[in-house]
Amino acid sequence: MASSPTTSSSQSPRPPRPPRPNLAFRRLRGQRSPGEFAAAVRRAALEIDERVSCDARYIGRVEAGEIRCPNYAYERVFLHMFPGRTLTDLGFVPRSAVRGRGARTAEVAPAPRTTSPLSAPHETNGAYEPYVTAHEPHASYAPHDPYGPHEIDDQNHEESDVQRRAFMSGGTATVAAVSLGPWGLAFGGTAEAAPRSVRRAGEAEAGALEDAVRKIRVLDDRHGADGLYRRAAAPLRAAYALLDAGATRQATADRLHTGAGELAISVGWLAHDSGRFDDARSHYAEALATARVARDPALEAHAFCNTSFLARDAGRPREAVRAAQAAQYAARPLGSARLLSLLSLREAGGWAGLADRTGCEQALTRAQALYGRGPCDADPEWMSFYGDAELVGLEAQCWSALGDWQRAAHQARRATRLQDPHFTRNLALYTAELADDLARAGHPDEAAAAGLRVLDLLDEVQSSRVQTMLAGTARVLLPHRRASGVSDFLERHGALPRPA
Repeated sequence: MASSPTTSSSQSPRPPRPPRPNLAFRRLRGQRSPGEFAAAVRRAALEIDERVSCDARYIGRVEAGEIRCPNYAYERVFLHMFPGRTLTDLGFVPRSAVRGRGARTAEVAPAPRTTSPLSAPHETNGAYEPYVTAHEPHASYAPHDPYGPHEIDDQNHEESDVQRRAFMSGGTATVAAVSLGPWGLAFGGTAEAAPRSVRRAGEAEAGALEDAVRKIRVLDDRHGADGLYRRAAAPLRAAYALLDAGATRQATADRLHTGAGELAISVGWLAHDSGRFDDARSHYAEALATARVARDPALEAHAFCNTSFLARDAGRPREAVRAAQAAQYAARPLGSARLLSLLSLREAGGWAGLADRTGCEQALTRAQALYGRGPCDADPEWMSFYGDAELVGLEAQCWSALGDWQRAAHQARRATRLQDPHFTRNLALYTAELADDLARAGHPDEAAAAGLRVLDLLDEVQSSRVQTMLAGTARVLLPHRRASGVSDFLERHGALPRPA
């Protein structure tokens, strides 16, 4: 007997519904732009010795309801920012509702029906537009009715859930996503053993890829590149396995291309900072090719930026200038003065390597003027390291390359004082720059004192760049053994284990 229309309808799967906007979180943002609020989140994280790579896009996803419960790092930061409140008070759902089986059955309390997010007071124009596109599954719903009944989205971005689904499904894309998570990074997981599958990557895999990039950056900021580079190779292979598997939607494919390119740059930087210049050049070229395929000018500017930096360090200053200029060309439509400032500094470093003082000073002046315009929402997430200390530190490197040791030492000293201590690697780098500049400027006692401070940081930082700089400083100080502190520095430096 044929089934009745009512029965058939009751058995058909329910269509996906849009997430509920998090209006409570939106109200806490107040009149600040998403970018300004993201900066406040990052500052609050540093206050409790936490590191999160929060940007305007993340804030938008929270407010749009795409992130129903933050990971533990963000949870600690948000509760620190708003003492006395719970995650529920901030508009998030309980963690039990987004983990395991509970996510399938838990009921979520409806968001308060106040005003539409599109007309919220003091809302930044277009703040929600980047998160609701023609490719999003909820784009067909009326924007004025985002509260219809819907089932809780199983595809949350908690890392353990990504790993659980990958373990159970075993497809190429999802197994690749596991090796992009923190356990894959730590234990060298690989996507190469994953069987070929027609399963395509989705939002969870794209999110895992983006999280892998953030984790690598945080670890590099704290500990340097030497211990990370070989472990990061597996996530990079996994990222390109995701691209090869394809994506369910164009928006996801775009995120995968950008994520894979950014990961290639991050792995390239680990190679660069650990002295593997040929490997770094290959990774940066891979990122640039990915940017061109995806027609992503932001990724292209980032790839050229790092290519310029590598060329300077590898003794190809003219290539450094050309790559920095290409990066500026790609970056101009993006609207980020801070990005253009950093790229002008890359160009200045190339001119300094060519001993062109005029070209270097012009680029430095441009970099300082652009930096003075301040941050904005268009600033890329990866530029979180670029602040007052980095600006001054890169200028110090230019004067050093030009042989102006006194001026270089002055700027390097400023950089060490301005540097946030959470960026341990950069603090070691600027202090090593200071030690070398002081040694060459004829101040061996001050150079030795700075060098000893760097040696104290080497328990936390593994960077071939820093160790190479210290070796150069030690050679310069050898004739000054009798100066105060120099023998102590030389003795401690000589006792360092030599790289294999």
